[in-house]
Amino acid sequence: MDGPFKYIREGNGKVSRVIRMGTRKSQLARIQTDSVASTLKELYPDVHLEIVAMSTIGDKILDTALSKIGEKSLFTKELENALERNEVDIVVHSLKDLPTSLPPGFTIGAILQRENPHDAVVLHPKNAGLTLDSLPEKSVIGTSSLRRAAQLKKRFPQLEFENIRGNLNTRLKKLDEKDDYAAIILAAAGLKRMGWENRISQILGPEDCMYAVGQGALAVEVRAQDKDILEMVSVLHHPDTVLRCISERAFLKQLEGGCSVPVAVHTEVKESKLYLTGAVYSLDGADCLKDTMQTCVEIDNKVSESTPECVHVAVTANSISSSALDAAEKLGMDLANVLLNKGAKDILTTARKLNDAR
Repeated sequence: MDGPFKYIREGNGKVSRVIRMGTRKSQLARIQTDSVASTLKELYPDVHLEIVAMSTIGDKILDTALSKIGEKSLFTKELENALERNEVDIVVHSLKDLPTSLPPGFTIGAILQRENPHDAVVLHPKNAGLTLDSLPEKSVIGTSSLRRAAQLKKRFPQLEFENIRGNLNTRLKKLDEKDDYAAIILAAAGLKRMGWENRISQILGPEDCMYAVGQGALAVEVRAQDKDILEMVSVLHHPDTVLRCISERAFLKQLEGGCSVPVAVHTEVKESKLYLTGAVYSLDGADCLKDTMQTCVEIDNKVSESTPECVHVAVTANSISSSALDAAEKLGMDLANVLLNKGAKDILTTARKLNDAR
C-alpha cells in the first residue's frame, strides 16, 4: 500500500496495517472513539487500531464561554494538526464540533447513525420531579450555548440563564455540589453515551428547543488523499443521518453561522422526503425567523462505480446517491436564503456584536 503507513507484526507472525485514531482526552470523546473503533474492528478484523488522545484549545480554556473564544475549530485544531503530520490516520469528532468548511486536504469520510439529537434537562437533586415549567420563578439554568439560551428564554421567560462550562463530568459536578443552578441543559446524546440516562429529567422537543447542526452524530475525519482509508470508513455512513446533517450544515454555512450565533435546526426523513426546519434567534430569543422546507431524496444504494467523487459541506459520501446528496445540500441553502431574505442577516449580525461586547 502507498503512503507513510505503519504496520505491525502480530504474535502469529501476520503483518497488520495499523490505523491510528485521534481523539480528545475527555471521557465522552474516548467513549465515542472506542465505539467507532469497535465497529471498525468488527468490519475489519485484520486491522490493528491504536488510539491517540490529545487535549484541544476547547478542553484547556474552561473559564470562557465558547461563543466568546471566537475560534471556529476549538475542539478540532490540534487533532487536525496531528492528521496533517501523519501522527494519526483518522479522527473521531462530535459532528457539531466540526466547522462547515474544513482546512484543505481534510474531509469527513463517515457520519454514523445519529443518537437522539435533542437537548435534555438535568435537574439539581433537590428539584427532582420538577420540569422547566414547574421550577420556581427566577430559578437559574446553566447552559454554555447561545442557541439553547435564546430559545429557552423565549419559551420560559420566568427562568434565568447563566453560562456553565466544562466537560460533561465537570458540569454535572458543578450542578450537584453547588447551589448555583436549579438545572442544566445538556445534549441527550452525550448523557446516553456516558451511561447517565438516569439523570435526564426531561427531553426538550422541537417546540421548546431545536437542536444544533449535527447534534447527536459522530463524524470520522480523514485526509482526503487517503483513498483506502476513505473507502474503509465509508461503510460507517448512515444514509438518513448523512442527508439530514448535510442539509443542516448547508443551512448553517449559507447563513455564515457558527458558535457565536443562535442557529437551530430540526430534520426528518420520511418516505423519501427530507424535511428541514431552521431558525435564527436574537440573543434574548425575542426576535426569531423560522421556516420549514422539504425535498425529495430517493436513496438509491446502487451507486455506479463511475460516480465522480464529490464533497458536500466537507462530507465525502460516495456510497450514497449523488442526486440525494445534492438535493439535501440545496435544501439547506434554499432554506437559509428564505430566512436571509426575511432579514436573518440583521438578527445574526446584532447577536454577534452583542455577544462580542459581553
